[in-house]
Amino acid sequence: MRTLNPASIAPPLARYAHGVEVVGPVRMIRTSGQLGVRADGSVPPTAAEQAQLCFSNIRAILAEGGMGVANICHISAWLTDRADLPAYMATRDAFLAGTDILPASTLLIVAGFSRPEFKVEVEVWATAPL
Repeated sequence: MRTLNPASIAPPLARYAHGVEVVGPVRMIRTSGQLGVRADGSVPPTAAEQAQLCFSNIRAILAEGGMGVANICHISAWLTDRADLPAYMATRDAFLAGTDILPASTLLIVAGFSRPEFKVEVEVWATAPL
C-alpha cells in the first residue's frame, strides 16, 4: 500500500491519509459495521468504551482472516454526537499506533443507529498479498 497525500491540497485533518493505493493481487477483508457490544450482549454507556469495543472486534475479525491493523486501507466511522469526536479519535489513534502506512478514513455524524444506546459504529477495509 502507498498513501496518497498530494502537496497541492490541505493535509489530512487527523491521523489518516487522503488516499491509499493498493497495488498487485491481494486478498481483501471488509468488515461489517462493528458496534460497541460486549460478547455478553451488553453495551457500555460511553462512546469511548464503545469505540474500544468496535476496534477490538475489528482486530479479532482481521486476525480470523490472517491480517492485522497494518493491513487496513480504509476506516469508516459513524458517531451520533459530535461531542464524542475527541474520544473516538483518541481511541482510533491508539488502535493505529505503530502503523507505518495510515489508512484513508471517513467519519460521519448521524442521527442514530438500530438501538438508541449505540453511539459509535466502525467498519474497515483491509488488504494483504495473495
